[in-house]
Amino acid sequence: MNDPRPHTLFSFGTLLDERVQKTLFGQSVPQTPAALAGHTARPLRITDPEVIATSGLDVHLTLARRIGAEVEGAVLHLTDADLAAADDYEVDDYVRRRTRLSSGATAWAYLDARPLRSASRIVIVGDSIAYGRCDPQGGWAARLATDHIATDETDSRVFNLAVPGSTLAEVAEQTPALLPARRPDTLVVAAGINDVAAAGNGQLRLEESLDTLAATALTYGARLVVVGPIWLDEDQAPAYEGLSFTLERALLLRETLRSWCTAHHIDHLDLWEPLRDRPDLLADGLHPTPEGHDTLHQHLMKIAL
Repeated sequence: MNDPRPHTLFSFGTLLDERVQKTLFGQSVPQTPAALAGHTARPLRITDPEVIATSGLDVHLTLARRIGAEVEGAVLHLTDADLAAADDYEVDDYVRRRTRLSSGATAWAYLDARPLRSASRIVIVGDSIAYGRCDPQGGWAARLATDHIATDETDSRVFNLAVPGSTLAEVAEQTPALLPARRPDTLVVAAGINDVAAAGNGQLRLEESLDTLAATALTYGARLVVVGPIWLDEDQAPAYEGLSFTLERALLLRETLRSWCTAHHIDHLDLWEPLRDRPDLLADGLHPTPEGHDTLHQHLMKIAL
């Protein structure tokens, strides 16, 4: 027999209000006290008139990361229809993501739609593009680190652990051992050219690696953010033995990442458009020039920070 309330949703704000619940769900819903470790709350101005009418408030709260902090709230036990109604209620500033509660259990929660804006400690894993090859300044990751740390020199950290030549399978295998000492709240996985090049028959089978990375992030209470791929210039791409860099495979990778992230409610930061049809921003058809990395960084600033 199926559980009639299969979804658990952590809330600390207006969804706990009985009046809001009756408006959204038609009744009060069962709830259990819970807490979310490693988080704090900050105000968010709401402009949607329907949301303001339902809650009676034009300022709601959103979650931000902070080591040692904890947000008290409750887990709501919801039906499929309840969860859909909650999704409709939340404004575009929020997205529903899986979180790990202080108890160790997991539940949905509504987080900042810009996945790096609420982060405190970020770990970046991936290949040579995330590493910053062809850019003495360290690529888009180093630029992101500069901006992120500038917001809070005391608590903000960015650890770039990308290794040139890595595939997602290798990243998925190596990442768990890298995380405990860094205590990340956000895990950025840059998926790029090596997964494209290694697909011998043109088919990408990345889901298992992505599933592993998602489970790893959740184990450490970190938010998974998948980044990439970038556009490549097939005509200028170098030829390596056993590897094939083609636009067709790059597009397949892009769609695979996008589809998987959508299906699993994982953040996907698409880096395709900023360099599309701009071979002048690629050093060798694959790796961005310093100007290319700066273009990627500016794009990330607009959609993630």
